[in-house]
Amino acid sequence: MNPIYKSYTKDLILPLLFVLASFGRSTAQTCSTTQGDQTTYGANNVWIGYVYEGSNFNYYHGYVNEGSTSSPNFDESFGGAQVNYATNGCSVYTDTFSVRYKLTQALSGNYTITVGGDDGYRLSLDGGATWAVNMWQAQSYGTTAYTVSLSGTYNIVLEYYEAYGDNRISFNLVRNCTGTGDPTVYGTGNIWNGYIYQGMNFNQYKGWVNEGIASNPGFDESFGNPGGSNSNTYTTNSCSITTYQFSARYRLTQTLPEATYVFTLGGDDGYRLSLDGGSTWVVNKWNDQSYTVSSYSAVLSGTYNMVYEYYDDGGADRVSFAQAYSTLPVTLTSWTVSALDNSEAKLKWTTTDAVNFDHFVVQRSTNGSVFEDVATVAGNTEDSTATQSYTYTDQDDYEGTLYYRLMMVDRDGKSSYSNIVSISLQAAKSIRIYPTVVESGTLFVETSAAVSQAKLELFDMNGHRLQENEWSSLEGRQQVTVGNGGKLPAGAYIARLSNSQTTLAKQIIVIK
Repeated sequence: MNPIYKSYTKDLILPLLFVLASFGRSTAQTCSTTQGDQTTYGANNVWIGYVYEGSNFNYYHGYVNEGSTSSPNFDESFGGAQVNYATNGCSVYTDTFSVRYKLTQALSGNYTITVGGDDGYRLSLDGGATWAVNMWQAQSYGTTAYTVSLSGTYNIVLEYYEAYGDNRISFNLVRNCTGTGDPTVYGTGNIWNGYIYQGMNFNQYKGWVNEGIASNPGFDESFGNPGGSNSNTYTTNSCSITTYQFSARYRLTQTLPEATYVFTLGGDDGYRLSLDGGSTWVVNKWNDQSYTVSSYSAVLSGTYNMVYEYYDDGGADRVSFAQAYSTLPVTLTSWTVSALDNSEAKLKWTTTDAVNFDHFVVQRSTNGSVFEDVATVAGNTEDSTATQSYTYTDQDDYEGTLYYRLMMVDRDGKSSYSNIVSISLQAAKSIRIYPTVVESGTLFVETSAAVSQAKLELFDMNGHRLQENEWSSLEGRQQVTVGNGGKLPAGAYIARLSNSQTTLAKQIIVIK
C-alpha cells in the first residue's frame, strides 16, 4: 500500500472509531424506564441496590434486591463478566459499573461483618458518613472482616464498583456468641472463676469456667487439646472457643493464715500471676514458649485477690497452678542447682531456725509437674537457729530440662515443699568460663546457644560478691574485665554464670 494512502486511511478511520464508541456509550447512558428513587433503604433483611453505569455511580439504570427475609447475606456475580445485568429499569453491561446497596437494620450484640469484592468495596453503618471497611481499589476478589458491638438501628450502605474483567460482591453478617457472667467477679473457697476469651489479649469474652476444688486451688488444664490441634473447641458456660489464639483470666480471693507459701505455675504459651488484683505480677512469663514451669515463694498473711492470666498462640495448650505452704520449724534461706559436668547436677541449700526438724527428700521431675523421690538427706540432729548448709549431687543423663524441689519433713511427720529449680545439663556443658588463670584482667564467657537474662558474678572465697555483669541475651563469646579496670588482688576467686532460674556454670579462677 502507498505510504501516503496508508497514512490518510489511518487518520480517517481512528477518529471515526472514536465517534462510534462515544455514540455507543452515550446511548447506553440513557434509560427511559429507570425505577427506584436511589435514596430509600431496604428493610426486613432485604437490600435495595441502586445500579449505575460507570465506576463512580455516574448514570443510574435501576434497582435490584439482595438478601432474603431470613438473612441479609448475599454473594452476587452479576451473571458473569462482560454480560448484560438486568435491573428494575435498564440492564447494565458488567464492565465499568457500580452499585450502592442500602439496608436499615436493627442490631444488638457482637457481630462479625465480612465483605468481599472484585473490584472495590466499602461498608458504612451510618448512612455513608464514615466507612468501617474501605477497600475502594481495583483488585482480585478478597474479603475483609470487621468485628463490632452494636445496639440500635443502623442505616447500612454497601458500595461496589467494577473496573474490567471478573465481578463479584459479597456480604456476610454473623452474630457472635457472647459470654454471660461478670468477668470481674472473683472465685472463693479455693475455686477459681476463669473467664475465657477468643484472641490472645482478652479480645472477645466467651464465658466462664471453674478450676480447683474446695480442698485445693491447684489445677492443670489442657483445654481438651493435648495433641496441639488449632481446630479443637473448648466449651464455657456460654460459648465455645477455638483452641487457637485464645486467653484466660482466672480470679480467686483467698484469705491466707501466716505461713511461707510456694506457688508453682506452668504454661504453654504465656502466663503470669498477681496477688493484688493485677496491679503487679509476682511471676511474669508473658511470651510464646513450650510448656515452662516457674515458682514463687513468700511469707503471706491476709486476704489476696489473685489473678492468674494465660494466653495461647497456637499448638499445644496447657496452664497449671499449684499452691503449697509451710509452717515447719525450718526456714529455707537458699536453694540452687548447678552443673558439675554433663551428667551431674549439684544441689545446694541452706536453712535457719531448724527446730523439731527431721529430714529433706530431694525430688526430681522431667516435666515440672510429676516428681519422684531421688534421695533423703538427714537434717542436723540438734535444734538450732544457726545457718546450716546441705548439698546433694544427682547423676542423670536426661537431655532435656530437669526440675528439682525439696520436701521438708519435721519429726511429727508434717511436710512442705520448696520452690522448684531447674537445669539443662546438656546446655550447661556448652558453656565455658576461661581462662582459669587470669593475668591480664580479662575473663571470657562463651556459650554455644543463646542464654536469656544471663548474669556473671565474681565472688571472693568468703562469698562476698565483688562484681556483676548482666546481658538480656548472651550468645557466643563475651569479654569481661574483672575488678576495677582489671585490678584485683592476686588470689583465688569464684566466677558464676546464671540465668533467671538457675546457675549454669561455676569456675574457680586465679588472678595473678
